[in-house]
Amino acid sequence: MSGRLRAVTGTAAVVSALVAFTGTALAHSGGLSGAAPDRLAVPTWLFLFTGGGVVGASFLLASFATDRAFIEHVHELGRRVRVPGSALAWLGRLVGLGGLLLVVVSGFFGPTAPMESAAIVVVWAGWWAGYAMTTYLVGNTWPAVDPFRTLARPLGDGVREYPERLGAWPSVAFLLVLVYVEVTSPLADDPRVLAAVALAYLAVALAGSAAFGVADWFERVDPISRIFRLYGAVAPITRTDDGLRLRLPGAGLVDDLLADRSEVGFVVALVWATTFDGLTSTPVWTDLAERVVPAGVPAPVLYTGALVGGYLVFLGVYRASARLARRTAPTYRTAADIARLFAPSLLAIAAAYHLAHYLTYFLALSPLLVHALVTPLTAGTVPGLTIPGWLQAVPVVSVLVGHLLAIWVAHSIAFETFPSRIQALRSQYAVTLVMVLYTMTSLWIVTQPELPTPYV
Repeated sequence: MSGRLRAVTGTAAVVSALVAFTGTALAHSGGLSGAAPDRLAVPTWLFLFTGGGVVGASFLLASFATDRAFIEHVHELGRRVRVPGSALAWLGRLVGLGGLLLVVVSGFFGPTAPMESAAIVVVWAGWWAGYAMTTYLVGNTWPAVDPFRTLARPLGDGVREYPERLGAWPSVAFLLVLVYVEVTSPLADDPRVLAAVALAYLAVALAGSAAFGVADWFERVDPISRIFRLYGAVAPITRTDDGLRLRLPGAGLVDDLLADRSEVGFVVALVWATTFDGLTSTPVWTDLAERVVPAGVPAPVLYTGALVGGYLVFLGVYRASARLARRTAPTYRTAADIARLFAPSLLAIAAAYHLAHYLTYFLALSPLLVHALVTPLTAGTVPGLTIPGWLQAVPVVSVLVGHLLAIWVAHSIAFETFPSRIQALRSQYAVTLVMVLYTMTSLWIVTQPELPTPYV
């Protein structure tokens, strides 16, 4: 637990320092416009430092209360379950193809109002909110469901080898482009644009598969497939050669999950993407944009600079923590190797923030989702669910639980990697500091009122 715990503690400390004077913490609206957040009864700085303190205390507890035998015992827990894989795979393909067809047809020919469009509701509430949560709460079924992979399957092995030197960097760039388009374009509000982007994504997937082969494209380049595969490592159910295996949540993160520094770069990009998406809806970002854009900086330049610059900062800080870990716990392993080993613990944080940001959004729009699936081409006003006040605590709880899970994963990885107990503990200091920083950043974002993204 210490690895993840220190990561959360580090995030909390830095963010607390940054926002200590921002006032009273607010409950996040969960992405549902018009939902008025409830004020918390504590100052923001106290709330954030308390979250960071919880993470730090968890690191200390894990350090004193666990040993190698206990860690190994925990990760050996689980059982195997046999399932009819071929039948489920065909069902998944039908569901995926049907979903893509629904999005394209309803996007071009259905109602244009965002909350009346089946394309908008199905993609954002049904797929990116609801379905994405299943990939880390249950298990990754996307390889079977993915309609782009299904349609590209006949293209086979492609006409050339994928350049090994590129690694996962094309998927990093692809992910950042998708985040930029999602934040700055009418993609979330205009069903025609959404349907066109879906077809464009299919065209890119078909072209990439024809060039490099279906397996290489979807395993190495396609960012959506990589996101859900990494989320699946957090989930309690995973697929093996002889069926399904039930395990403790996060147990898959302890495996040798990442191959090289480019895959570390993708994990950091995923963490930053969830942060940037939430950040651009906060009052702090709105105030910044309303000062910078009128001063002469074009909005596309501001958003691109913040997206790319923020990613480089996140990546640089994480790499610096790996170099520092190599000094605090002297080892023959390189800093790049240490960064690769500990990076999977960040995935628990990314999954937790996704849950914090989208759970209430999904629940509130679930009646609209049912209506969209039943009558995709018919306009109609369907009231959303009223979210009870106690559910406003779920984002905060999920962020804290995710960071605690991240600490456990880092703690487990450290004890598996380093021969001595003191070396394993010291290797986590820098990573824990980074995670505390991210914890406090996440907590601060989920407690901000959600505003429309300015100048887009």
